[in-house]
Amino acid sequence: MTTFYLLLVALIQGITEFLPISSSGHLILLPQLSGQADQGQVIDVAAHAGTLCAVIIYFWSDVRLALIGTLRLMRGKIDTKGAFLALALLIATVPVIIVGLILKVTGLADMMRGIAVIGWSMLIFGIVLYWADQKGPVARTAEEWTLKHAITMGLWQCIALIPGTSRSGITIAAARTLGYNRSDAARLSMLMSIPTIIASAALLSLDVIGTPDVMGDIAIVAAMSFVAALCALVLMMKLLQSVSYTPYVIYRVIFGCFLLWLAYA
Repeated sequence: MTTFYLLLVALIQGITEFLPISSSGHLILLPQLSGQADQGQVIDVAAHAGTLCAVIIYFWSDVRLALIGTLRLMRGKIDTKGAFLALALLIATVPVIIVGLILKVTGLADMMRGIAVIGWSMLIFGIVLYWADQKGPVARTAEEWTLKHAITMGLWQCIALIPGTSRSGITIAAARTLGYNRSDAARLSMLMSIPTIIASAALLSLDVIGTPDVMGDIAIVAAMSFVAALCALVLMMKLLQSVSYTPYVIYRVIFGCFLLWLAYA
């Protein structure tokens, strides 16, 4: 695998992980459209590690609060803001871990990695995001997150296991339907991504045990995906102060239609 291809994988993963346009959909398509061999699980884990570092650094104040709260939660106490945040993130992550394991064990996860599936997911859930963003009320902030809403968003997050859906896109849509403003909907979605990415990377790591040493490739992918993800996060959060999610929806619809043309032409 060439250095250029590794950089391309890392760049796509970094940019699309947090934008509501589906990172998995783009990465699955890359080898099919480029004619290159699939990058493999090792590179996927490295790319996830890079994006994980990016979101932790960007939302460090919230992450630090949750980490401190986790210690109190482990003692059975939910008497601080941090402990509540840690509990809410845990609750929001459990559904996707359970459903993800089921899909992996049954083989359904691999069966859904087709261009047609990705195309329909891009199109349908892009429209869902547009509807939620336009119709959702703006009555709540992230500080008003409840355990009930954490469960709801966690269930919505399970839909993202369908390639092309976008984890950030579907959780942002869920948050918007619950009344969170655009910026805080994205903030909650990004915080939810941290335990989800950790769980996903851990699951992928089980498949790469015993893989030949490729530390150089891992370092390149992790570093580039970190830079790309951080830039994408900064840009999106800044744009959300004045722009809706419509530009991402337009991209999804156009890309989805293109993929469906490829699948059925």
